Amino acid sequence: MLDRAVVDALFPSDLPEPEHWEQQYPPRRLPEGAKVTRLGPSPTGFLHIGGLYVGLLDRDISTNSGGAYIVRVEDTDQAREVEGAVEQFNRAFEYFGIVPDEADDRGAYGPYHQSQRESIYLTYVREMLRQDKAYLCFATKDELADITARQQATKLPTGYYGRWAIWRDKSAEEVQAKLDAGEPYVVRFRSPGKAGERVSFSDAIRGTLEHEANRNDVVILKASDQSPRLPTYHFAHAVDDHLMRVNLVIRGEEWISSVPTHLQLFDTLGFERVEYAHIAPLMKQQGGSRRKLSKRKDPEASVDFYIEAGFPARAVQYYLRGLANGRLAELPLDEALSSPISLDDCGVAGPLVDLVKLEDISADLVATMSGEEIIDAIKPWAQTYDPALVELLDNERELALKALAVERGADVANPRKDLRKWSDFRPAYGFFFPALFELVGNDDERLGGLDPKIVSAVAADFANNYQHLEDGQEWFGQIRALLEPHGFAPNPKEFKKNPDAYHGSIREAAQLIRVALTGSTRSPDLHAVARTLGEDEVLRRVRALV
Repeated sequence: MLDRAVVDALFPSDLPEPEHWEQQYPPRRLPEGAKVTRLGPSPTGFLHIGGLYVGLLDRDISTNSGGAYIVRVEDTDQAREVEGAVEQFNRAFEYFGIVPDEADDRGAYGPYHQSQRESIYLTYVREMLRQDKAYLCFATKDELADITARQQATKLPTGYYGRWAIWRDKSAEEVQAKLDAGEPYVVRFRSPGKAGERVSFSDAIRGTLEHEANRNDVVILKASDQSPRLPTYHFAHAVDDHLMRVNLVIRGEEWISSVPTHLQLFDTLGFERVEYAHIAPLMKQQGGSRRKLSKRKDPEASVDFYIEAGFPARAVQYYLRGLANGRLAELPLDEALSSPISLDDCGVAGPLVDLVKLEDISADLVATMSGEEIIDAIKPWAQTYDPALVELLDNERELALKALAVERGADVANPRKDLRKWSDFRPAYGFFFPALFELVGNDDERLGGLDPKIVSAVAADFANNYQHLEDGQEWFGQIRALLEPHGFAPNPKEFKKNPDAYHGSIREAAQLIRVALTGSTRSPDLHAVARTLGEDEVLRRVRALV
C-alpha cells in the first residue's frame, strides 16, 4: 500500500475531499418513487435512433414519476470525438420534443460534460488509492499485448486479473522507483472478484439476472501523461450517477455483462447502487432474418435521417413508444402520446424498425392536420433543408392552402395520404406551383407513346374550347368531347375489341390532359387540380403540348 503522502503528491494540492462534492451535489428533494434518469451520448459519433429511443423512455418515466431527466455528454474519449456531434444531439432532442430537464446549459448538478468534471473524478480516484482499493499500473502496451497473447494461447479469459495483473501486488518501493523515473501509469481498480464467483442482480425489465462476477482490474483513470486526466466510462458513470443522484439507468442490453463491474465500483466507493433497465436493441429485417440496426450500414439508424426527411416529430414519438410498449401502438395517437410508458411492458426481443409502417403512421397524422398546420410545420424544417420552399410558401401561401385542400378536409371520407413527411411536399404538391412546374412537350415519354401530332391536335382542341367549369362531370365532358374527332374509344372495353381502330381509349385521352397539368400519370382528382390551378395556368400548360 502506498503511503498517503505519495498518493496525494500525484494529485493537485487543492483537490477537494469527497465531502466537498457530496455537499455540492446533495440528494434531490423529490416525491417518493420519483425516477432520475440520464442519457449519456458519446460525441464519438452521431446519435443513433436507439439513443433517441432511450431518451424517449428516460423523458417519459422521469416526467410521469415526478423525477428529472438528464443528458450528460460522455466525452472522455476525446481522441475519437466527432466535430458537430454535440450540436446534433441537441438538434435531435429539440426536434423530437425530448428536451432534458438538465443539460449543459441548465441544471444544478453539472457540469454535464464529463470532460469538464476532471477534479471530481480525481478526488474519488485519490480516495480509492488512499484506501488501497486502486493501484498504479506501469504495464506497457507490449506487456499487455503479451499477456493477452498468452491467455489466448492457453484458452484463458483475457483481461488483467490474478497472476496476470503484474502490478497489483508490487511493493511501494517498486512503484516509487517508476514514479521517480517519470514512467507513465494508469490507475486500476483492485477488483474484489474471485474466479468462479457468480453475482445476481435485479433488472427493471428482465427481473433477476445472474452473471459471472468481475475479477478484472479495470482501468479507472487513463495514462498519467495525458491532459486532462480523464477516467474511463466505468468509473466516470459510477461517480456521476451517484453525485447527480440518478436512480434509474436505461441502456442497451450490450451493457449487461458490465453490470458486475459497475456494481463493484458502486459498492467500493460506498455509493448506493442505481437500478438498471437493459432494453433490447432496435432491429432490421434482412431477408428471412433480423439483425441489429447498424449506423454504418443503415441510413435509417441515424436520427438525422428522420430530421432531414422531415418526419413529423409526433409520428416518430408515437412509433417509438409503440416499439417500447406494444399496447401503445393500439391506441389513437393522442392517447398513446399521453399514456405512460411502462418498463414492465418492454419486451426482451428487439423490436423491428419498419419504415413503411412509420410512413403510414405519419401519413395518417398529416391527414388530420389542416393546411395551415401543415404549412406552419413545414416551414421550420424547410428553413434548414429547403430554404427556397420557405420563400415559395410565403409568396404563394393561398395557392399552397388550395393545393393542400384537394381531396382533403373534414368532409372527405378518404383524404389523400401522399404527404408522409415534409420532404414529400415538393414531389407531391410541387406541380401546383408555376415556379416549380416544368412544362410538358408533345413527345414526352409520360404520354405513353402517343403520336406527337395526335397529342398536339387533342391539346389544341381542348384549349380552344376550354371552359373552366365548376361542376366536375361537366368539366370532364370536355375530355369526352375529344374522343370521336381524335380517334379515341369511348371506353377501354371498346378499345380492346378493336385496338387498330383507335389511338387509345378515354383513359389515354384523360391521361394526356393529366400529364399536361401535373407532369405525372398519377394525380389527385383532375377537375380539382384544374380548379386549383386556375384557368390561365390550365391553358398555359395544355398549350405547351401544341
